[in-house]
Amino acid sequence: MRVLVISHAHPAFSIGGAEVASHALFRGLGAMADTEAWYLARAARPLGRHETTPLASFRQGARESFLHADDYDHFWLSNRALGDLNGAFADYLRTVRPDVVHFHHVIGLGVEAIALARRVLPDAAIVLTFHEYLSICAHHGQMVKTRANRLCRRASPADCAACFPERTPAEFFRRERFLKDHFALVDGFVSPSRFLADRYGTWGIEPARFSVIENGLDTSSLARPRAQAKGARRARFGFFGQVTHFKGVHVLLDAITRIPESVWGEDAQLNIFGGNLETQPEAYQKALHALLERAGRRARLHGAYGSEDLPQLMAKIDWVVMPSVWWENAPVVIQEAFHHRRPLIVSDIGGMAEKVRDGVDGLYFRTGSAEDLADALVRALGEKTLWQRLAAAAPAPLDIAGAARLHRDLYQRLLAARRGGQGVGNPDAQDGGRHGDPPRPARERSRRLVHAA
Repeated sequence: MRVLVISHAHPAFSIGGAEVASHALFRGLGAMADTEAWYLARAARPLGRHETTPLASFRQGARESFLHADDYDHFWLSNRALGDLNGAFADYLRTVRPDVVHFHHVIGLGVEAIALARRVLPDAAIVLTFHEYLSICAHHGQMVKTRANRLCRRASPADCAACFPERTPAEFFRRERFLKDHFALVDGFVSPSRFLADRYGTWGIEPARFSVIENGLDTSSLARPRAQAKGARRARFGFFGQVTHFKGVHVLLDAITRIPESVWGEDAQLNIFGGNLETQPEAYQKALHALLERAGRRARLHGAYGSEDLPQLMAKIDWVVMPSVWWENAPVVIQEAFHHRRPLIVSDIGGMAEKVRDGVDGLYFRTGSAEDLADALVRALGEKTLWQRLAAAAPAPLDIAGAARLHRDLYQRLLAARRGGQGVGNPDAQDGGRHGDPPRPARERSRRLVHAA
């Protein structure tokens, strides 16, 4: 079986969970005796583009390539550079001739890449993994209201227009139809969490088309419990991730300042491992720096890290805190914490509540509540046997090889269905267009909607 994994970025240049997961799947598939795997990642500035082609290698693996694509409309998830898709991308697909094309995100590449893959490879199975709610929600895929940052539970054209008053409900309706027309060309969808799959089911994608498969984790390194004196507390807390409003670092910093000094003591500490604060709105940067100053010696901001650094950093802490104020999906940090047997303290919603069991392998607190998080931290500091009990119950995460096997089984089922005449797709969306072009209605709709935007 020949499998092409397509990602919106390469982990060598971007450390987000989706790109790490997609590359891990590529490696896992490539290690199988009966599978050949290729990896195509989108590239954009500051990575340069060749003068004559958008394809490049950037000195990665022999079967790892890049497609430069930065002419992208975020609202429509649409690639304006259709010439590059019809040309270089189509030629690449014909050269590799995969049996399966597995997209992880369409950011930068656009949903038109799905239509092009279906046109060029009519017999291939097309798979799409969703890593967040970007197709449902134009607010960075977070499903959080733009006003007051309230959680959104169900999208509709009217509700979405209320978040973005510069756009009409009709535009959001057309956006939804545009995306669903392209998703009709996909044979199967993958979600790393049941929560995310259910959200897409509510949005209108048939639940039967979803497979819930966790991302595979590299389990080759293990951080032992932090060495400490006999009787000492497990009092080191760690945050891992991007320092953004949605990740809730401000809630965590607020929480630790609410804990009395008699409880916090000299041994407790919060270590924040994460970057991108400098790219956040100025108001948020100022607010976070003020909270850091207020926290004083209790908190340290260490900056960005690479995935290869995580075991070493995990060895420095006892507890992992996830204070996200959005739903999340299947954060790799949860899998990492379980692998290294570090109990979690998480917001009580979405993929976090699905993956972590309150009082079994972690603790919940009410989302966005610094007071409730402070209570959870106090409990972690005060209950002597809590850490050991929660750490012992941590489940073993799915490893790279296991995830690859589950995906290969899915591919085989989808290929059998497609070759047996049960393949999915919108027949109208596949008519017309010269060889190598995206389907005509999708192509024309792309141009019309991008122009309208």
